[in-house]
Amino acid sequence: MTTKISYAIAFLTGLGIIFLGIRFFISPEVATAAFGIHFNAGGDYSFDHIKGISDIFSGLLVCAFVLMNEKRALGVTLLAATIIPVNDMLIVLSKSYNGIPQAMPHIVAIIICFVFGIILLATKQTKKAV
Repeated sequence: MTTKISYAIAFLTGLGIIFLGIRFFISPEVATAAFGIHFNAGGDYSFDHIKGISDIFSGLLVCAFVLMNEKRALGVTLLAATIIPVNDMLIVLSKSYNGIPQAMPHIVAIIICFVFGIILLATKQTKKAV
């Protein structure tokens, strides 16, 4: 039961990350503000495209591991990926105009990645039918 819940949350998280990545392409100003920083691209959306494609890849990887029932790979990926929202949170908090409210989405992502990564790695692996 724990694994199914972890898979469901991981899959929804993956879809959410894909959505966020797409938003960096479709509406870069909105996505950057929602990320928690003020950034005047001046028409150059290179940062947004880099961030967007990274998010899309990360979300696709998480969803693929869920769909392929790769519990250990998903657990390792989530645990290792914790570094991304930690870095994002530190960037947001380094700005004088931000505080905990702007960092909350990143804090939630840290908790999700860390907790469910540990759960997936700690639960006993069931043998797959060949």
